[in-house]
Amino acid sequence: MKIKYILPIACMLTLGVISCDVERLPETQITDPTFWRSENDIRMAANYMYTFLPNLPVTTDVWSDDAFGIGPHPISDGTRLPPSTDGSYNTPYNLIRAANNILQKGPRVLEFGVLEENLNWYLAEARFFRAWAYFGLVQRYGNVPLILETLTENDEKLFAPADPRESIVETIYSDLDFAIQNLRTPAQLGETGYGRVSNTTAMAFKSRVALFEGTFAKYHQKGDANKHLTMAVNAAKACIESGQHDLFPSYFELFQYEGEGRSNRENILVRQYGISLSDAVLIHNAQRTLETGAANPTKALVDSYLMVDGLPIDKSPLYQTPTKILDDFENRDPRLSATLFKQGDPYIGTMPIFNVPNLSFQRTGYANRRYANPTDWQNSRSFIDYSIIRYAEVLLNFAEATYELNGSISDQELDETINRLRTRAGISHLSNAFASQNGLDMKEEIRRERRVELALEGFRYWDLIRWKTAEIELPKPVLGNFYFEEEFGTAVTPDVNEDNFIVVQRAQNRSFDPTRDYLWPLPINELGLNPSLQQNPNW
Repeated sequence: MKIKYILPIACMLTLGVISCDVERLPETQITDPTFWRSENDIRMAANYMYTFLPNLPVTTDVWSDDAFGIGPHPISDGTRLPPSTDGSYNTPYNLIRAANNILQKGPRVLEFGVLEENLNWYLAEARFFRAWAYFGLVQRYGNVPLILETLTENDEKLFAPADPRESIVETIYSDLDFAIQNLRTPAQLGETGYGRVSNTTAMAFKSRVALFEGTFAKYHQKGDANKHLTMAVNAAKACIESGQHDLFPSYFELFQYEGEGRSNRENILVRQYGISLSDAVLIHNAQRTLETGAANPTKALVDSYLMVDGLPIDKSPLYQTPTKILDDFENRDPRLSATLFKQGDPYIGTMPIFNVPNLSFQRTGYANRRYANPTDWQNSRSFIDYSIIRYAEVLLNFAEATYELNGSISDQELDETINRLRTRAGISHLSNAFASQNGLDMKEEIRRERRVELALEGFRYWDLIRWKTAEIELPKPVLGNFYFEEEFGTAVTPDVNEDNFIVVQRAQNRSFDPTRDYLWPLPINELGLNPSLQQNPNW
């Protein structure tokens, strides 16, 4: 399903629908008796929901300790204030309304000869997207209003208090279970259906939700952690055992044109962009955004990459203190070279070969290589797709949920998950004996693998939130590369610490309040519109 087929119908359905105050909308023209009469009608209504898929998260990691932009970010340094409005709150409710509208009115097509099985495909898509929207709200705000029908302008439910997090999560699970049962497999969707959500998309997403809720419950001591962790294990296992997905051979090419399309079985949910300059509908400019410093990798992220012998830099005999910038990549996990620019890499039109990071923009002294393509840079537009859910995450979800549930993980389970990723990367495997012999903490090694494999894809902040380690990691100073003056030059003289590492933000300018910052503040305007809503604690 190409985006170009989504946009015209999106425009049609958007008329009279999109507004900041999404919950107080009158009935729209989509309810006209001339609609909901064919499978094409409900498919077009479902297509609109795909326009809500997230765009490339090129700057999201500046919320965490993995990246730093041109300047400090109020989420990561603890200085943000409650906003008057927030698309992170309003936009999901736009999607929820669209999904509820389909669920409420879509069954009318049965009166016009549409098969119930076909109808259920699109109802399942609606329930998947409703689950998607509610999970985004729960992650950020915790308790929020649970709306499961299309409301009229004066409906009293618009003024109801927020529903408990537990009720919303149970609804998410119910929606995803329906989607798992009724969506088609990737094989059934085939080439023509590539881009639509499949039953394995719902399995993979359920493993994400359940892992988040399970670890959040465990480390914040709220709720039944084992219930959620068991669901995470089972959902990830179902996706694995479906046989529909596998790892793509090249880690670097996952984020290039080579990784696009159904031939890459690692893709589970993808935001599709255009095709070419002559067939452009949606585009992005990720490389130019990153080139100018939107999300520069930090020393904390770089230090987390293992040596090729499978040991951390503080334990491996292969590690030597760098004497020049390029030394950081010597004998390291090759995913580091795939994620950061190094001397000799193809770069941009005005500098075909990368030399050293430009400290005017790449302020940490490390340069982000994601989605880099010299031709796209020259054209100022890129069509490289964004893989929102990929199979590697499912393997990581299974490994982590298994360990968190049982307090252990078998070597066979490691071989089926973590070590498949390490085989692709080209580094030594992890086993219980290896961890014991080298004084490694298995939980931390599983978390390290997740950090490295999913680096700069927008996961790190949420991992810190659910593990309840944000209060430890985010107040630390944000460090960059060692300041090799002879290589970086003196055009920009950075702040450095006593060990001569670049400091982009000092600890005294960073904070994280554990009584407040694990939830986001509700927008002020929403509190005014609905007096029954209560602001999250200490905001």
